[in-house]
Amino acid sequence: MNIVDIFFILLYFILVLYIGYWVYKKQKDKEKSEEYFLSGRDVGWLAIGASLFASNIGSEHLVGLAGSGAAGGLAVGHFEWLACFILILLGYLFVPFYLKSGVYTMPEFLELRYGKAHRFFLSTVSILGYVLTKISVTLYAGAVVIKALTGLDIFIGAIILILITGIYTVLGGLRAVIYTEILQTFVLILGSVILTVIGLIKVGGWSGLVSKVPADYFSIWKGINHPEFPWTGILLGAPILGIWYWCADQHIVQRVLAAKNIQEARYGTIFAAFLKILPVFIFVLPGVIAFALFPQVAANPDIAYPMLVKEILPMGLKGIIIASMLAALMSSLSSAFNACSTLITWDFYKKLKPNAEEKELVYFGRIATSMLVIISLLWVPFIKYISPKLYIYLQSVQAYIAPPIAACFLIGILSSRANSIGALLALYSGFIIGSSRLVLEILYNINNGWVPSFLHWFVKINFLHFAFIMFIIAVFFLFIGQFIKKETLDEVKSNLVVNKEFFANYKMDRLGFILSLIVCFIILVLWFVFR
Repeated sequence: MNIVDIFFILLYFILVLYIGYWVYKKQKDKEKSEEYFLSGRDVGWLAIGASLFASNIGSEHLVGLAGSGAAGGLAVGHFEWLACFILILLGYLFVPFYLKSGVYTMPEFLELRYGKAHRFFLSTVSILGYVLTKISVTLYAGAVVIKALTGLDIFIGAIILILITGIYTVLGGLRAVIYTEILQTFVLILGSVILTVIGLIKVGGWSGLVSKVPADYFSIWKGINHPEFPWTGILLGAPILGIWYWCADQHIVQRVLAAKNIQEARYGTIFAAFLKILPVFIFVLPGVIAFALFPQVAANPDIAYPMLVKEILPMGLKGIIIASMLAALMSSLSSAFNACSTLITWDFYKKLKPNAEEKELVYFGRIATSMLVIISLLWVPFIKYISPKLYIYLQSVQAYIAPPIAACFLIGILSSRANSIGALLALYSGFIIGSSRLVLEILYNINNGWVPSFLHWFVKINFLHFAFIMFIIAVFFLFIGQFIKKETLDEVKSNLVVNKEFFANYKMDRLGFILSLIVCFIILVLWFVFR
């Protein structure tokens, strides 16, 4: 890098810190819990949409998408385009109930709908998941990429990023996270577009790219026996994982909980849906370009994005691209810090001290965030001992237990028949089945493909098909619970279920509805073009 590259990177850091400081100074009620954890519930659609997008795109996500593009083409883009439909579902089905309930966390909503045990389960699983997977994976992927691009020592790079991200997250809470993510969204998209355009020029345009890679790289619909993305898994399993991630995960949903009202939240999800059209072209496609220019990336697809940055960008532009990757890393990390802090404070500390004052809750929230920063710093020395494969297995923990959580939220809102007994059966059976799959999968890989023969199908079934089966099992338990113990919905629970009153009071904005149809139409056209 030259002085221009370094200038852009330093400028990015300065802007992020300035926004965080500006937000902190502008806060009127610094000691109010609603301000710290939910940005005062006055966030507009633009900030919500940008924050949803930036929170989703972490460094490991960005590198992984490009790596999948290099390894097999655009098929991984299904998850990005399916997210457009799920985001619209979030805005039209889930948001009215979430905002009406006035909850701070997703486990709190689960308690209102089912009971205290359900809240404890989801809070515990979510916090462990964030610490063991989201934070650690983001650090690992980000530190490795920064070292590859800048030569900066992996530990120094990780420590700098943790400290800068921690400063504005601890001080400003969710509002600082959301407003810095507006900048990060812009930087991330700008940097990725520049890289994609230059890559296409280097490879000889679209026709040159098509001529240099296998034809099936541009076909996103794969056969039923495809090991990763069978069309049956995409249609049946992927939406289930999407509902869990976009509609029930604190890391994401906390943004819409902070909205001024239902309309602003809904427009935010629609805006995010438009943004989610882009990743296939600015994150996955660069991986395909890298494969065309440097066939050796096939041996290690995850180096596709860093290699493009190193090999094809002129001095001066590298700084912008590296800043965009830092934006992906920091937005994901700050979101994880804030979401985890909210869960710890609201679902554990406030339960233990229900009469805690507002100032005390904010103070503890800052302490919780600081502790997460410290844990992240302590984790840094162990990065070199962790293999990328182990991180994949750790991430699988949440993917394997996501279907029953998605079922409890979706069916719980759609049907009054889902009760507390059925939800507990669904959650714990799903946890046992999903954990068993994870352990057996690890043993399978350690033992060079050996597990007891009668369990071989259980280990090898495609993860998307597995997710669909688990969802069906969870739905079965949700409804069987009604026969185990009859429960009638009280007034609070009745307000959290789709009923005649819900439809009678439902408001649908015409412009929002038209925009939603446009998003859906664009995805259908893209599915046809890249069929």
